[in-house]
Amino acid sequence: MRQSSIFALVAFALGIVLLFFAWRGSNAPVDQMAEAMTGRFKGNTMWLMIAGIVGVLAGGGVFVRDLMRA
Repeated sequence: MRQSSIFALVAFALGIVLLFFAWRGSNAPVDQMAEAMTGRFKGNTMWLMIAGIVGVLAGGGVFVRDLMRA
């Protein structure tokens, strides 16, 4: 397995973990109340969501690119 494939799998897995924490944070009572009043989640939850999505997309994209080259 190439080094970039390993990096891609780690980025993908880290993105999944970050999305899990964002999901758990978005279900917290304080975050639910903030979302109900402002229409947005708290800052930490949003950053976890963004970082998780970027990790999943980047890791998946690099992994697919490596599969196409092989």
